[in-house]
Order: sequence, then structure tokens, then C-alpha cells
Amino acid sequence: MIAFPLFYKKQKGICKKMRIIENLREGLPLFDALNSEIRIQIIQLLLKNHQMNMNDLALTLNIPKSTLTPHIKKLVQAELISVSLSSQARGAQKICQIAEDKLIVNIQPQATKQKIYESEIDVGQYTGCFVLPTCGLATSERVVGDAFDDSRFFYCPDRFQASVLWFAQGYIEYTVANMLSSKEKPEELQIFVELCSEAPGVLSYYPSDISFIVNGVNLGYWTSPGEFFDRKGRYTPQWWFPNFPQYGIMKVLIINETGTYLDGLFLSPTTIHNLQLDKSNSISLRLEVPETAKNVGGLTLFGKKFGDYEHGIRFRLLCSENETK
Repeated sequence: MIAFPLFYKKQKGICKKMRIIENLREGLPLFDALNSEIRIQIIQLLLKNHQMNMNDLALTLNIPKSTLTPHIKKLVQAELISVSLSSQARGAQKICQIAEDKLIVNIQPQATKQKIYESEIDVGQYTGCFVLPTCGLATSERVVGDAFDDSRFFYCPDRFQASVLWFAQGYIEYTVANMLSSKEKPEELQIFVELCSEAPGVLSYYPSDISFIVNGVNLGYWTSPGEFFDRKGRYTPQWWFPNFPQYGIMKVLIINETGTYLDGLFLSPTTIHNLQLDKSNSISLRLEVPETAKNVGGLTLFGKKFGDYEHGIRFRLLCSENETK
């Protein structure tokens, strides 16, 4: 898996949105869109200025608007930028802005003896929790319980259908079966979760240190920048409250023989062997915002039918056969 930190917005140096390309063929439209010096310049200008209208882009690049239009169209088709109409003093203007902050390309080997075990569970299917208000859960159709900020609803049977949950402090823990056989050796564990902070109200800057704990081993933490409510999530239902977080950031946690990585960047020296998966019949993931964290800003977790990704929490365990003498 390779991370490309190409598209960071100028927002306190923190990535806001990320796309995962699962294979090279899927990424062809994107790679084609980047294969142009003019289009690279357009992206750089939008990163620097946050957003620009078509006229200003053409003037800055010193090209006719008719020449700019097909480049903008290709970038939109690749979902690298978005274009919206805005009424201004000079009339309606087409406003361009970056749609992605970071790209991760998952390159699968063409020939491999690795076996892959995959599991997916939604956010309501946790096996343990301790949460403090503000807190709550919701399915794709309604809020679980009859009130917010009551941690008792985290133990209601309806919570198994939840697709989003949030809390100000505490932890949520998930467990899946470890299908590794005695003849197999674990080589890499990948975990995918969509997260953001949980602020009192809605705050785009509300940092929160979210720890990742796998099989009881603390792998490190990620500081979420805040909540995201500038638009609807791609799968967030229409009824969802506009003053609640609409989507999160997809975090990709990878533990292999060389260490632990978050979004392709080194997080800690903990290796796959430290998790002792060959001695456990399950894999657990705890997401925690402890009271001892520097930034206690809560956690919002998105699953199916909420946020920007149409899946829950995903686990991928890559393994190979043990060599026998």
C-alpha cells in the first residue's frame, strides 16, 4: 500500500479527506487526470487559494477559458476537484475547489502465495464499550433511544443496527474471528475505519487524540482535526441533522513485520508478531479517547449508510504458509 500525500489543504496542516484506490485499474481515470502539467498547476492553485472561479484560473494560467474548460472537466470526472455555482456581484460564477486531500493506492502483487482473510462489521456490532456524554447512536433511519447523551442506549438491542455512533470520552471495542490456521503465518493486518471528533455543537477545529489498540496492544494515536459538516456525506441519509458531523476521514491502520503504519506513515515499532495472532482465536480493535489524552475531543465513528464510504469496519489479515523443514 502506497500513500500519496499530494492534496493537503491549508487547514492547520491536517488531511481532511482521503480516497483509497483498491487497485491500479480502478485508478486509471485519476492517473490520466494527473498526466498534465496544466492540471497539476490547477490543483496547486486551488490548494494555495482554497477555491477559485474559472475566470481567475484562466487569467492566472494565462490561457483562454475555452482551453481551461476541458482540463476542469477531466479533473471533475476524476473526482479530484468539484465545481459549484455561486452568485456574485459580477453574476453567477463557477467556483472550483479541491475534492480530495490525500490518495492511497493499494497495489496488490500480481503473483503471491499470500492468503487473505477478510471481515467486516458495522459500528453497532461492538463487543464492549465505556462512553461518556455527549454520546449517541443512530441507524440509517432513526436515532437509537429517545434521548441524546444517555450512555444506557449503547446497551439497547437496537444498537446492532447502528451505522453511526459518537461519544466525548471512553472507548468502543470490536472483535472478529481470527481465521488463521496453525499452518499459516500472519504477515500483515489491515484495518479500515472512518472517524472524526465529537465536539459540543459542531466545530471544524476540535482536536481529539484517538488511540488504536489491537489485541490489547496500544499502537499509537491519531489526532482528529475536528468535525466535518460542510457537506453531506456520500452515504449520509437526508434526514440526518445538519448540525451533526456528516462524514469522517478514512484511516488505514497497517501492522506488518516492519512496524505499524497509519495511512502509509510510520506510527510505531509494534510489529505483527507483537500481536501474537498465532495464539489468539480472535482479533480485537479498541478505539479510545482516554481522559489522559492531551486532546480529549471525543470520537464519531461512521459505518454503512453513513459518511463517505459504503462499508463498516474492515479487517484484512494477510498470511502465508509456515515453512516446514
